Amino acid sequence: MRAPKFWTSQTLAAKIFAALLSPVGAVYGFSVRLRQARARPFRAKTRVVCVGNLTAGGSGKTPLVIALGHMLRAGGKKIVFLSRGYGGSLHGPVRVDPVRHKASEVGDEPLLLAAHGPVIVARDRAAGARLADSLGADIIVMDDGFQNFQLAKDLSLLVIDAETGFGNGRLIPAGPLREPVSRGLARADAIVLMGDGRPKLPPFRGAILRARIAPTAPDVLRGRTVFAFAGIGRPEKFFRMLRAIGAKLVAAQPYPDHHRFTGFELAAMKNAAQTAGALLVTTEKDFARINPAARKDILPVPVHAVIEDGGALRLLLDRLGQGRDVARP
Repeated sequence: MRAPKFWTSQTLAAKIFAALLSPVGAVYGFSVRLRQARARPFRAKTRVVCVGNLTAGGSGKTPLVIALGHMLRAGGKKIVFLSRGYGGSLHGPVRVDPVRHKASEVGDEPLLLAAHGPVIVARDRAAGARLADSLGADIIVMDDGFQNFQLAKDLSLLVIDAETGFGNGRLIPAGPLREPVSRGLARADAIVLMGDGRPKLPPFRGAILRARIAPTAPDVLRGRTVFAFAGIGRPEKFFRMLRAIGAKLVAAQPYPDHHRFTGFELAAMKNAAQTAGALLVTTEKDFARINPAARKDILPVPVHAVIEDGGALRLLLDRLGQGRDVARP
């Protein structure tokens, strides 16, 4: 789904509509609290780092997960990425094979992660952790799962979009929040503000870090005419990045998050790009969901997370080698 505009709008109509949906949001929030209260989190032999968020939609978690994986591996740790595999048909636990598996089976994020290390997809995160234990992993890096209480975490990082923050501050579907901000922050060890902006934050006891998403090879598109499309949480962020590096957009076509592109849609965009003399470009996540036979003439734009507070983040990661506290879901 694409985030509804009323989640961030300050118009009277948006506020009224959100207020009408608030009772449903309260039920959603209660379901999260109930899951937490009933949880008996599994404590893996492997240390667990969770990268999550408090809102629906894209906030830059996956690039940060990849960056963490590289930092940990540089420190001599054997890591395994753990994902629910959103959008995929396999329940797992299964180790992702990027040659054999498709996005329709394991989801798009796991295929991106698989280029940087072993990936396990599991709806049951505890079962996924058991498989990681059997592979001899030192550290599991969870891509999302902050509101999943099946698995105890040793370090929890909350990624917050620095531009949109918590939107209207209401729970799904009245707003973007998966749980109340105060409850989420109480379980977090650190906040990572992704991008520009200074969202209003309540008092927080942990570290507050900064990071941003940057194109890996900006010179490839600088000055080029492009037709861009994206089916991510906030497609406009992708389009804005392209303009910022000097690409000339003749079209910017948004789609819902995790959209599965049809042959007709792709053919239409290829024809439009060819007519305009433009490169047809998309995100790596979208490219992963496109049938390999249909990828011809589509250029994925790789990005990576730039962590401005790398030293502070390394200090947090160093704590993983110390004694464990009581299990925390």
